[in-house]
Amino acid sequence: MIAGSVRSTNEVHGGRDGAISESEILCLQPLRLATLLRALWLIVRRWDRIAGLIRHLVLRGKESPKRRLKALLHTCLGAYYAVLLRGRAVDHIHVHHGYFGSWVAMVAARLLEVNFSMTLHGSDLLINGVYLDTKLEHCRFCVTVSEYNRRYILEHFPATDRRKILVSRLGVDIADRPKSGRREGRGHTFRMLAVGRLHTVKDHSFLMRACARLSDCGLDFECHIAGEGPERQRLELLIREDNLEDRVKLLGHVNRERIDSLYGCADVVVLTSRSEGIPLVLMEAMAQGKIVLAPAITGIPEIVIAGKTGALYAPGVLGDFVEKILCLQRLMASQNPCAVNRLDWIRHAARAHVLHNFNRSKNLTRFGDRFLQQITTGDLADDDFGVTDFPNQARSASDEDLVLQQI
Repeated sequence: MIAGSVRSTNEVHGGRDGAISESEILCLQPLRLATLLRALWLIVRRWDRIAGLIRHLVLRGKESPKRRLKALLHTCLGAYYAVLLRGRAVDHIHVHHGYFGSWVAMVAARLLEVNFSMTLHGSDLLINGVYLDTKLEHCRFCVTVSEYNRRYILEHFPATDRRKILVSRLGVDIADRPKSGRREGRGHTFRMLAVGRLHTVKDHSFLMRACARLSDCGLDFECHIAGEGPERQRLELLIREDNLEDRVKLLGHVNRERIDSLYGCADVVVLTSRSEGIPLVLMEAMAQGKIVLAPAITGIPEIVIAGKTGALYAPGVLGDFVEKILCLQRLMASQNPCAVNRLDWIRHAARAHVLHNFNRSKNLTRFGDRFLQQITTGDLADDDFGVTDFPNQARSASDEDLVLQQI
């Protein structure tokens, strides 16, 4: 197995079993002139293997001239990567996203006469799906992280062989059972937590507007946001404009240990993204028995089953988000045993759902077994539901009550 990356990094990735260092990663950058010349010569010698891709870029594509030019440059990177891989007895290339790296991998695979596959997550499919029709046509198989994504692919790229599209759920490490998920009761400040990079797609500005509305409603609350990114200055401005300095805290980058502590102190973990696959932050929070509130978009309802494993709000509807928060706060402040039992039930069901369906260790084992099966066998076989899928994951949450099955 050879780990590869287009971009170079000086960081050493440690802290997990099996993590690898920079020296063990085959990086394309920085480019070397001698290798680049060999890559151009490889394109000339094996033109017939990528001529169809070039014709698609030049004649068939609907993308802008800038996009086409970038794709041509990425074709050269693919040839460069093929040169680096020659002589290493590579049998298969897999790329873990659908951005330009998947075009690089596809070109390299065709020049080396091996198969390639890719994993599609969220924005690489739903927002920036550039040349996905070509990538799906030429890949041996495509792994995606949710049933929603699978349906999206089949609906928007109908020429794709449905047997190619596999669902492999992500997962998180399941720690020992949390001491307690409760913070409810009268007299304490209601605390919300959001975890994610400060980027427009995460739409923290929506969360700022919601906090301003909650403040106007007289709610005693705090909102902590863990993450760093290009939106920080804009969010700081919104906090000042709405006089939220005492309520909203931008915590910046937070390490793993502190994140766990923040989860433990939160009443509700919120997500306000415009686009997602199935966010790890929801899995992490639910694994700790926390109540979560997220938009009903993409694959999120597969993990947050409304009223059973968490709460959902209508995407982009500020009033619905605010009302859900106020409802959760009232339940947590209530002394009514029914309200307490209902929240405990949701916490228990949330943790059970993650333990059963989003367990990192189990899902990695399933992924590895099925991945090897796909690259070593010649057939794509349908299962009983007419789809090729990873074990126990052929149906979406809308087809069965996953929580009741776990019980």
